[in-house]
Amino acid sequence: MTQAMKVIGIGDDGTQSLLPLYRTWIEESELLVGGERHLSFFPDYPGEKLVLKGGLTAMVEQLREEKRKTVILASGDPLFYGIGSLLAKKLQVEIYPHLSSIQLAFARVGEAWQDAAFLSVHGRSIKGLAQRIDGKEKVALLTDQENNPAAIARYLLSFGMNEYDAFVGENLGSAGERTGWYSLEEMADGVFADLNVVILRKRRQGPIWPLGIADEQFSQRKPDKGLITKKEVRILSIAQLQLHAKSIVWDIGTCTGSVAIEAARIAREGEVYAVEKNADDLANCRENMAKFRTDFTVVHAKAPEGLDQFPDPDAVFIGGSGGELRELLGICCSRLRPNGRIVVNAATIETLYEATQAFAAEGFETSVTLAQLSRSKPILSMTRFEGLNPIYIITAWAKQEDKQGGDSQ
Repeated sequence: MTQAMKVIGIGDDGTQSLLPLYRTWIEESELLVGGERHLSFFPDYPGEKLVLKGGLTAMVEQLREEKRKTVILASGDPLFYGIGSLLAKKLQVEIYPHLSSIQLAFARVGEAWQDAAFLSVHGRSIKGLAQRIDGKEKVALLTDQENNPAAIARYLLSFGMNEYDAFVGENLGSAGERTGWYSLEEMADGVFADLNVVILRKRRQGPIWPLGIADEQFSQRKPDKGLITKKEVRILSIAQLQLHAKSIVWDIGTCTGSVAIEAARIAREGEVYAVEKNADDLANCRENMAKFRTDFTVVHAKAPEGLDQFPDPDAVFIGGSGGELRELLGICCSRLRPNGRIVVNAATIETLYEATQAFAAEGFETSVTLAQLSRSKPILSMTRFEGLNPIYIITAWAKQEDKQGGDSQ
């Protein structure tokens, strides 16, 4: 490659969206790269056309060896969920953006967009979208044929998000443009053009759940309620996990899903994976996920079964185990990502001893908090305190090497 390639954004109205200078660059180029729709805008192009599809890695390597004058066409702004960022990292390119579909959509709405949240389900899983959207006032969504407006509406309604109305912009900037506002129920039954964007606008107040959801808010197994990580212990344990927005979290023995749900509401841009062996508890977990608007992966298995399906975690919470704690902790320690944390809740001194011994054998450091908590309870016109079961909160992390490169002691 002897000169910078030009990456030019183009709209749905084809050549009409291009500045005269951009058209000149295309006409003078020897290789025109783009999707089939983009290339169809130039039926009389005299040079070679190269269709951009499938894996981009091989295409980038091919372009790296290209010595001809090359122009790459991309939709809208190539740096907004487009190929521009990848090309800029791998090749010497100059980028010339057009209006993005999101800009055009907000222009049609007549509303500012700097305060919107921007999300994409174009070419990616819709999994986890619920917690990313929940509570936001204004959301712009890039869609695709599978995750189309109707599918998105059905997904959001399954989490009770009916406080949102939706604007759909179809074929924006082209002769076939169509726009309109819909309730989610209307959008769920609609048929839309393949090229569209969705704007969600909160019209009514939705439910708010701050950290520390009350225990009674969760669906739990009956009649033996109590198989839940209590709110106070849950908050302390989650604090020890040191979660961030993009954390990958494992919840082993999730039961009602209380810890996984609270973790998902913190790690909204990350991923949460849960394992539960009891089918009734699993059903409650799924019901709670829908209620609290969290969408994570739940596997019906007895850990460590199922863990091989999960990506390596930043944080692991173990609320219970069925006698395989040593093996389980060995797997968790070996899979834990750098600077990660493992938190175990233990109700007995035997489990405390087994866990601390296992962590020591794995070369992990530990700290233990004994949570002895009581809640107020009215008695006639007075108040007394009722104790919760004491819980050992065991936190473990890998020993760090010292600055000289040796192991810390």
